[in-house]
Amino acid sequence: MTHGLTDFPSRAPLTMNLRPSILKPLALACAALAVTPAVAADEPFTLGTVTVTGFRPEVGEMPQDQVGSLVTRREMQQFNRETVGDAVNLLPGVTVSNNSRNELLVYVRGFDARQVPLFIDGVPVYVPYDGYVDFNRFTTYDIAAIQVAKGFSSIAYGPNALGGAINVVTRKPTGPFEGDAFIGAAAGGDRKAGVNLGTRQRMWYGQVGLSWRDADGFPLSSDFVPTPTENGGLRENSDRRDAKGSFKLGLTPNASDEYALAYYRQDGRKGQPPTTGTSGVRFWRWPFWDKESVYFVSSTALGTAETVKLRLYHDRFDNEVTSYTDATYTTLRTSGQGSVSTGRSIYHDRTNGGAIELESRRFANHTLRAVLQQKKDEHREVDANGARNALFEDTLRSLGVEDLIDIADRWQLSLGAARHELRPDKVFTGSPYGLPETTRATNLQAGLFRELSASDRLYATLARKTRLPTLKDRYSQRLGSYVENPVLGAEQSLNLELGYQGRPRENLAVEAAVFRSRIDDKIQSVFVAGGTSCSAATPCQMRNVGEARVTGLELGLRGTLTPWFELGGNLTVMDQKNVSDPDIRLVGVPDRKLFAWAVLRPAHAVELQATLEHNSQRAASDTADVDRFSIVGLKASWRPLKNLTLEGGVHNLTDRNYELDLGFPAPGRVWYANLRHEF
Repeated sequence: MTHGLTDFPSRAPLTMNLRPSILKPLALACAALAVTPAVAADEPFTLGTVTVTGFRPEVGEMPQDQVGSLVTRREMQQFNRETVGDAVNLLPGVTVSNNSRNELLVYVRGFDARQVPLFIDGVPVYVPYDGYVDFNRFTTYDIAAIQVAKGFSSIAYGPNALGGAINVVTRKPTGPFEGDAFIGAAAGGDRKAGVNLGTRQRMWYGQVGLSWRDADGFPLSSDFVPTPTENGGLRENSDRRDAKGSFKLGLTPNASDEYALAYYRQDGRKGQPPTTGTSGVRFWRWPFWDKESVYFVSSTALGTAETVKLRLYHDRFDNEVTSYTDATYTTLRTSGQGSVSTGRSIYHDRTNGGAIELESRRFANHTLRAVLQQKKDEHREVDANGARNALFEDTLRSLGVEDLIDIADRWQLSLGAARHELRPDKVFTGSPYGLPETTRATNLQAGLFRELSASDRLYATLARKTRLPTLKDRYSQRLGSYVENPVLGAEQSLNLELGYQGRPRENLAVEAAVFRSRIDDKIQSVFVAGGTSCSAATPCQMRNVGEARVTGLELGLRGTLTPWFELGGNLTVMDQKNVSDPDIRLVGVPDRKLFAWAVLRPAHAVELQATLEHNSQRAASDTADVDRFSIVGLKASWRPLKNLTLEGGVHNLTDRNYELDLGFPAPGRVWYANLRHEF
């Protein structure tokens, strides 16, 4: 399946978060909106895309000077993908896993979220402390599309895009009044509701959105064998709640300029299911996982040849993990060091940043771009008594240039270079800490594109990318089992790709790519003075010692055989090698992944859909593997009115007992039902 080659859908707004007690009445609002007449569709929020030359709908919605895939809003709805992580898992080259913190992890060609960061409208939203993000917390109810750049990505994303970038793109309205509303339910006491409203006037537009999702947990497969920490049925401590809201106001004073101010807030809380194994059992809960951002983006024409774009943003991330002694979740675990001594660990992270881009088409056959950006991160850790346990501050600067050159008829060459600088500003871990030196890294890339027709192209790309170490990489002592390494350097990768994207026939979209990545100076854990496990007696340290190679193939297609039958799918094959130490395996990513689907339309306004996802075996550690699995889904939808959709389905139809990570079983058979109205 080639999601990057489908038509671009209506785009959803960012949503402004309110507490569930306020959002629950949205269910009634959704039902009332079901009788509202339909009006205009949405258009892309182009200020939120990272692009030089705009969209190419005949080849796909990735920009002309980039390579990657796209998940559209229509596809998120079609396959009932309600989180960003589940949505990008539709794409070739993308796999998901989870960890002991009940977080959904996304890998792009083997690169994790620290190496493929997450953006919303080009604004970075990953956690400053460790570079990770919980993709389960970002819902898709209010977004338009997700761009996934692989290997070769625009320098406008800035530092740390070692293996690419994931950019969530919002939507903006086109009509005087438009929107959508939905309600839904699923197994495990899962309830959801939301509404998005927008207006487009002659010189301005506005959009607001609200969504809420609450679940008691998720059911396990009936084949699950109970363990001392999990008795089956509803997964222990797997409840969650997410509420989200947003607001966007845009000004369009003329045909070339646009200015937009956006705000979004999401409040979450979740349980953390314990491992079903016998070691490393944690009884944790997250009483709050809250994120809030405000950003300003603009595009201003400077005459006929130049355009200046501006991004300014402030991001806040607050969360708490509470540790208990047992599965009753009543008595705090107060042993340990630092914040853990009170059983509560509280993080307050702040990011302030901005970017200015100058694009010029003054010289014939050249589209030049220069990007200057700065990002300041602050991470604070406090305990239950408000005592400060840690304070870290960094400043990240980047200067990059790109040039898209029309070298001949149907031939284009994209060249890019960037220089990144990480400057430590403050380090406090119980006592003042000597500041380490500034770390620097250089990125270089080139892409050659050949248009075979208006809807087909071949390409070859080569990119030397880097990832600067996170605060956690450099300073975390991991409860006394690690030694800090403030002078840790950057990881480096060399990403090569050859590929094709296009429509060889009118009703068939195809994409194919072969790729190879060489990762050097990979940040890995090593023993300081021997040992078999990291502890206070035999501590470890993060160092630039790793070398890895990833080689792979991606194939995808989507075809309409008849007006009533459509099918598609994609296959990813990868070979991953730890060159520096073959005895230490690369974990979390299967070597084979297949996703296939078929849609049947047996009658007017009726649609039946079947899906299949297969993952091969993957390494969980140096000695243990996660078994391969295949899961089947079915869905039926009916449109009694033009803009009203009723749908129901089942995920994991065969109730397969499977895991994405050892000791953390995935949901068994899960039914769901939704009502959606667009107007």
